[in-house]
Amino acid sequence: MVAKVQVGKGEMPAVGLGLWKIAREDTPEMVRSAIEAGYRHLDSAADYGNEAEVGEGIRLALQQGLVDRESLWVTSKLWNTYHRPEHVRSACERTLKDLGLSELDLYLIHFPIALEYVDFATRYPPEWLADPEAETPKMKPDAVPLADTWGAMEALVEAGLVKEIGVCNYNTGLLHDLMAYAKIKPAMLQIEAHPYLTQARLLRAAAQYGITVTAFSPLGALSYLELNMAAIGESVLEQAVVQSAAKRLDRTPAQVVLRWGIQRGTAVIPKTSQPARLKENKALFDFELTDEEMLAISALNCDRRFNDPGHFCEEAFGCFYPIYD
Repeated sequence: MVAKVQVGKGEMPAVGLGLWKIAREDTPEMVRSAIEAGYRHLDSAADYGNEAEVGEGIRLALQQGLVDRESLWVTSKLWNTYHRPEHVRSACERTLKDLGLSELDLYLIHFPIALEYVDFATRYPPEWLADPEAETPKMKPDAVPLADTWGAMEALVEAGLVKEIGVCNYNTGLLHDLMAYAKIKPAMLQIEAHPYLTQARLLRAAAQYGITVTAFSPLGALSYLELNMAAIGESVLEQAVVQSAAKRLDRTPAQVVLRWGIQRGTAVIPKTSQPARLKENKALFDFELTDEEMLAISALNCDRRFNDPGHFCEEAFGCFYPIYD
């Protein structure tokens, strides 16, 4: 049994499979296996570069009778290079084609960062650099108001291409601004959140607006070790309070941290490339952390953000572009 959270007019499973950094060759079977293991929530994005393979996994699961489309919740995201209103629909339609779907359950603005447009025929997914072959490759921001992009997102709902829309990586200021002009209110805020980055005020602001929150990278540093964006010593799984709770409950440290995320009211989308971990990451609803354990784990907060454009854009893409103070 997997609990669900309200997302706009729909209900989304509180635990999903995050599809970032799953190798393309592994993705179809990973998606099929996840669905066979009981996952009904898939978190995808054009920028992950594996949506066609995600679509193949969904197709295999449907063919094998493991699930029907109505039981699946599929999320995808608008990439930075498609923020101009005239490109939003074509970007969504490309995602739908790759996934083999006629409608998305949820479509999110991936970052509050607009980059110069890159045509599909030139490069897809376009990633961050405007021209990787340039003598000095750089990302090139584009002056597109977020309100214009949001208006085009609303048009996707009106056209029946997506059921719900939302945003990723927004801070409180951007959220307040969005709520002031949105005709269709965002149903979801997806943010990095884990015990080292609890984002309590942002969660509270979202709750006041009736916006559901999904935590990406819910296990913290584990998502970033291979990218050299985190150090081994930064693993929250080694913290004494996590280890103690795991021992008391006879659960893994990862299950404790994921349960902490669920228990504080967020959905979580752990990523794994190991089929054996699929069931472990989903088995979070037959145990509870005590109030004391919840408080102690939350007290690990040190505002450690691993996915920060203010760092990686300058280091990797030659452009200083902070979005968090």
